Amino acid sequence: MATHEPQEPAGRRRANGALEEEVLGLLHKAGRALTPGEVAERLSTPLAHTTVATTLARLHTRGVLERAPQGRSYAYTPVTDESGMTARHMRQVMESGTDRESVLTRFVDELSDDDEDLLRRLLGTDE
Repeated sequence: MATHEPQEPAGRRRANGALEEEVLGLLHKAGRALTPGEVAERLSTPLAHTTVATTLARLHTRGVLERAPQGRSYAYTPVTDESGMTARHMRQVMESGTDRESVLTRFVDELSDDDEDLLRRLLGTDE
């Protein structure tokens, strides 16, 4: 007799990246390495163990997660905290553009006054 693992309800698909975001959020909150089974138990929507394991493996391949053997599986942890992940994403977006100066200029132009002041302090240019 075949066993079927839980899946998302028919007709309801997650937005691109939503599962990865939820998985990363769970790993950050856990404060320790989690196996695919432990991640699956914490998800807001039940998913097949294989779906969770594949998602974790893809995040590991992209360098977002580290993994260590644990029993017959792996346990996964984020390579950095949430701020580090956001900074990494910002850098990746910057690297995908063709005119880096224009992108940076527009980014800075759209900063709030407080964020612009913070950026100046971080860069050591309090003009």
